[in-house]
Amino acid sequence: MAAAAALAAAEPPPAMPQAAGAGGPAARRDFYWLRSFLAGGIAGCCAKTTVAPLDRVKVLLQAHNHHYKHLGMTAVICTYPLDMVRVRLAFQVKGEHTYTGIIHAFKTIYAKEGGFLGFYRGLMPTILGMAPYAGVSFFTFGTLKSVGLSHAPTLLGRPSSDNPNVLVLKTHINLLCGGVAGAIAQTISYPFDVTRRRMQLGTVLPEFEKCLTMRETMKYVYGHHGIRKGLYRGLSLNYIRCVPSQAVAFTTYELMKQFFHLN
Repeated sequence: MAAAAALAAAEPPPAMPQAAGAGGPAARRDFYWLRSFLAGGIAGCCAKTTVAPLDRVKVLLQAHNHHYKHLGMTAVICTYPLDMVRVRLAFQVKGEHTYTGIIHAFKTIYAKEGGFLGFYRGLMPTILGMAPYAGVSFFTFGTLKSVGLSHAPTLLGRPSSDNPNVLVLKTHINLLCGGVAGAIAQTISYPFDVTRRRMQLGTVLPEFEKCLTMRETMKYVYGHHGIRKGLYRGLSLNYIRCVPSQAVAFTTYELMKQFFHLN
């Protein structure tokens, strides 16, 4: 969701030749930042909703839960404890409930895992993984969009509904480009995601003492499970999750830009 909102800072889409003296109404520039934020936020919400059920399965895979062994920056810091508790609850399976609910999980982590610091296990790989994921995702989508509209504007593009002088990708092309961008970005940043999840699970895992830092966790996962079954375990499922998520996020954002007259 944060990634989708960050799209508001992206470069404007390629424009078609504009007649002399033409220009959009001044009113369209009013509250541009707010309309951009709303467009990105709505895109992120839609994307997250489409793949929410797959998040739990991915957590179980990344942490090697034995019941599922057959299955092949400011905003982050503020919301990280909620993500921590969500992961702990998602990892639980029937008959092995460590936490009875959200409040109990918060109280237990605070009391047994070092107070407030206990809620921020895995924050470092989260932050380090954001840069390659966001950078590669935006760069890939922007490049595909630019190349497509430059070389095949008639086939791939259409005039924007809020500004006929601006070309935008057709909806199905937007979905395709967003999906490709998400897949490539996830492939590059996935080891950080696996490391973060295992660190977040903390005392729930038997190897807790061997995974206290990011370096120790990566070393442990690589040493015991290797690359394919360790650092990239669950990646195929994550493609099923992230490809539609990013496709929906980028496409919704492009549509919201037109709705809020951002082109």
